[in-house]
Amino acid sequence: MRSICSIFFFLFFLVASAQQDFLAKQYFNDGEFEKAVVFYEKLVENNPRRTDYAEGLVACYQQLEQYEKAESFLLNKIKGGSAFPTFLIELGYNYKLQGLPEKSGEFFEKAIQRIDENPNFGYSIGYRFQKYALLDEAIAAYTRAMSLKPDLNYDFQLARIYGEQGDIEKMYRSYLKLIYEGKSSRNNVLRNIDDFISEDPTDINNVKLRKILLQNAQKNPNIIWNELLSWLFVKQKQYKSALAQEKAIYKRTEGASLNRLKNLGEIAQENKALETAVASFEFIIENSNEATTTLNAELSLIDIKLLNADTKALNAVEKRFESLLENYGYDPQTLQLQIAYANFLTFQRENPEPAIEMLKKGLEQPLGRFGKAYVKLALGDILVFDKRFNEALIYFSQIQKSLKNDVLGQDARFKVAQTSFYKGDFDWALTQLKVLRGSTSQLIANDAMQLSLLISDNSLEDSTLTALKKYARADLLAYQKKTQQAITVLEDILKNHKGEKIEDEALLRQGKIYEQIENFEGAQFNYQKIVEFYSDGILADDAHYALGTLYEKHFDNPEKAKSHYEKIIYDYQDSYYFPQARKNFRRLRGDLIN
Repeated sequence: MRSICSIFFFLFFLVASAQQDFLAKQYFNDGEFEKAVVFYEKLVENNPRRTDYAEGLVACYQQLEQYEKAESFLLNKIKGGSAFPTFLIELGYNYKLQGLPEKSGEFFEKAIQRIDENPNFGYSIGYRFQKYALLDEAIAAYTRAMSLKPDLNYDFQLARIYGEQGDIEKMYRSYLKLIYEGKSSRNNVLRNIDDFISEDPTDINNVKLRKILLQNAQKNPNIIWNELLSWLFVKQKQYKSALAQEKAIYKRTEGASLNRLKNLGEIAQENKALETAVASFEFIIENSNEATTTLNAELSLIDIKLLNADTKALNAVEKRFESLLENYGYDPQTLQLQIAYANFLTFQRENPEPAIEMLKKGLEQPLGRFGKAYVKLALGDILVFDKRFNEALIYFSQIQKSLKNDVLGQDARFKVAQTSFYKGDFDWALTQLKVLRGSTSQLIANDAMQLSLLISDNSLEDSTLTALKKYARADLLAYQKKTQQAITVLEDILKNHKGEKIEDEALLRQGKIYEQIENFEGAQFNYQKIVEFYSDGILADDAHYALGTLYEKHFDNPEKAKSHYEKIIYDYQDSYYFPQARKNFRRLRGDLIN
């Protein structure tokens, strides 16, 4: 019976202590220090060995400017000389708050001296100094501990302090030492360095980093310096310089992978640095011994050649495709080549028949579930182009059933909805879209929501669905790359269905097509009409984001771009574009962001 009572009492004590802990922290965080101090005093009394409760109590006293109470408590704590050294810092900081620098310095020095007894105190002492922005003292603590015990490494902490002090060169050297010695994750270190550099190669911080990397490369010709220089050049969008570094890395590394050059080529291509992208992929083709790597590089070169291609360029690309298929053949390893050629024949040559025949033949190959799904997806897209909607729906539905819980399956379901929309079966499209609004892919979920709202809003307003059918036709024409015809149909909607709900949808779709044909003024006009006349509509955030992108990338007007991104941040916080708009706004404002 006595033991049961003892257990009950112990549990009661634990619950009471936990409740006091919660209330103490809650009151402190809420700024109610008078209430917090009552609970911290009880916690300290019942748990004299808990340093966190003691520190919480001292913080309360200091917030209440009861410095004498804090001093008395801390002096009692350090009595005997065996107390944890952070209490010496707390006492020194208490004197600092009272404007007593000599006394505070005395106890800060005593705390640092305790490292001589045990170098492992270095981290807790240095960290506590950092907490109170006592950066010189923190540096002294970390460096003293490292000198006494060389296997300790606080270069990461020191680098951050040097950065806070504005000693950028020392910060870089500390971070780079960590990377060179392999004592910290390279990605982690580069994320921190990234806070101090910009895209401008003439920025003083960029210049300092490049200088230090070049000095290190001269003193110690390790490829790690080439890799870091390449990283810096990519950040500065100097892709040609990055390529020179990547070639040097490849030539100096035995058995090197070409993945770094592939990644650089893709980044350069994405950023329209096409000369460097072409050079990267050509280097891969010249040096690769793997058929798949070579083929992927060849397909990337074809993608670049197809940008604004004229008839002569299209003829050359077709011959290149035929040559590649002759060399590599039709088998499961060349699916990507077969699909790329089929898409070329369909969307560039407007000749879907041989493309359909080739992909149907491809399905006879021994393929896994995902291989079949990729071929069927491409085949379905081409059948939609050819207006063979029912056939396309069969293939999309097969993928949807085969890969129900995969993003590819969800993509296929969206294509079922989109195809049904093109053929005018709006009810079935809505049924599919309702399921997709909860998709694990945010992009698919967003597209599904927009198409769903387009159909439902305009079905209620117009029982004949005249405008919606016109919009579906325009959307299909745009899909078929018949851009001028699509623009004309959308213009008809804007003229003959003015004031109807579909007007903002037509403006946005037409604006997107204008962007594709690089009529940026036309796109700007459309988006501006949406933000002026449909500011409460569901497409206002799309229009603001599109305007922000136009002003930033094509009209060289960062101030106007900022104003549109800012509008999304403050007025459309549930927008799909919110995270990217915030990032773009902060970048244009000059913030340091990862």
